[in-house]
Amino acid sequence: MNSGRAEQGVEAVSRLSVVIADDHPVVRAGMRVLLSQDASFEVVAESSTVAETVRCVTEHQPSVLVLDLTMAGQSSLPSIPDLLAASPGTRILVLTMQEDPAFARASLRIGAAGYLLKEAAAEELVGAARQVAKGATYLQPAMGARLAVSDTGIPGAEGDTSLSVRELQVLSLLALGHTNQEIAQRLHVSVRTVETHRARVRDKLGTETRAELIAAARERGLL
Repeated sequence: MNSGRAEQGVEAVSRLSVVIADDHPVVRAGMRVLLSQDASFEVVAESSTVAETVRCVTEHQPSVLVLDLTMAGQSSLPSIPDLLAASPGTRILVLTMQEDPAFARASLRIGAAGYLLKEAAAEELVGAARQVAKGATYLQPAMGARLAVSDTGIPGAEGDTSLSVRELQVLSLLALGHTNQEIAQRLHVSVRTVETHRARVRDKLGTETRAELIAAARERGLL
């Protein structure tokens, strides 16, 4: 009896905690059932907005965050660095309907550990969550093939238009109408640093007007 309880306790401790972030209750419920059926996982929280996701991740410090790229009309892409800063041990698996390779590239570049389309089979979601929890990077095979043949935004390529994590954050905030001073306060950097990032974004993307900034941000899933 005592031995059995000890084994159960070890098993409970070793389970991987998961936070599910998606703004569709039905999707969250399906993922909760799916992951809970696997003895490796324990779903500890759910969220439906970016702000709520940051709170849940900060509170629970999960092993894995399954993250939708768009929640309640807001892109969660720019929040990935903040989520990782709040919980450095969390591995982020993006689960999305966005098939454009640019979204996968941007997600992985700023810290996501995996990228999976919602059309994937249930077994693939469980497998992907297990892979990223182990420290591996998971990219859905079909998306990997698209990335392989796409040459847009490849660092070091001629005419490189890839943006750094900070440049993506600055682009997103500029497109939302924030001033340099507001961005500096939000990112805890100097105004001069924001000006430098803004100039780099302009040089890489050719954005001069706010309309162009908004278009560039939308192309990258930031709005």
